[in-house]
Amino acid sequence: MARLIHIETDRQEALRAAVDALNDGLPIGLPTETVYGLAADATNPAAITRIYETKGRPRFNPLICHMADVAMAERHVVFDPLSRRLAERFWPGPLTLILPRRAESPIHALATAGLDTVGIRSPKGFAGELIRAFGRPLAAPSANTSGQISPTTAAHVAADLGAKISLILDGGAATVGVESTILKVEGEYVRLLRPGGLGAAEIEAFIGRPLVRPAAAGAAIEAPGMLASHYAPGAAVRLDAVSVGAGEALVRFGGVDVEGMERARIVLDLSPDGDLAEAAANLFDYMKKADATGAGMIAFTPIPETGLGEAINDRLRRAAAPRE
Repeated sequence: MARLIHIETDRQEALRAAVDALNDGLPIGLPTETVYGLAADATNPAAITRIYETKGRPRFNPLICHMADVAMAERHVVFDPLSRRLAERFWPGPLTLILPRRAESPIHALATAGLDTVGIRSPKGFAGELIRAFGRPLAAPSANTSGQISPTTAAHVAADLGAKISLILDGGAATVGVESTILKVEGEYVRLLRPGGLGAAEIEAFIGRPLVRPAAAGAAIEAPGMLASHYAPGAAVRLDAVSVGAGEALVRFGGVDVEGMERARIVLDLSPDGDLAEAAANLFDYMKKADATGAGMIAFTPIPETGLGEAINDRLRRAAAPRE
């Protein structure tokens, strides 16, 4: 079972143990402000292979590479002027940029799924501190079995992958609760490949133009989180519920009353006050709690598409998509 170190209790030991594991080519459970990541050396093909094997992740699905800061990123990718402005404005934070990989970058092709671009971001808090101490970028998808609910606590990671990895760092609950927003600048256009923890409206206000929204389902995979079925619990997922069947689990938003609530196996509210940031932070944890009841169906009431609601609805639609 994985060793668990609480960062607040022993930050220096957490750093030392993490750097040692990463130098040995081992993936670790790492807290970020978005979700917990399964982090390993992005320049080490054996380490990257262990990420894919631990998660059971398809190898055509690229990994985000996490950087300490813009200066580290510049050694690995080529910034266009707008992407650099976005990085300087929103890093560290929940924004991933898809950029051309420099020919001399040691980031391994396994991390990019063979693409000539790479998704990069600079995380807040301890993760950035660890990358700086390690001195190399970390490939870090979410620390869960591929396609299932993303983890927002160390306990989530331990329950899913604890028998497969050697170290989990506990930094408390993730404050954002959904993965990063992914952008790709293409000339005058900025494409939103995945809505996430940085709201589209904030980005649009900064760049002074609307984002081009995600491509239709079935488009080529350019970034993580683009698979049609993803973030899924064991139970089936039903969206825009206005009633609940006997034995279903109900996850509502904003304290809305739903017909048949008394028949639900469990009733959870992402945010009784209708706060989308609170809802995003609770989303994956509440999906796990609803799934743990053994209900065959989890019903979600409507979530507004504004602000972080766009990212929440993206995750819910992928969780509800048909599974192969």
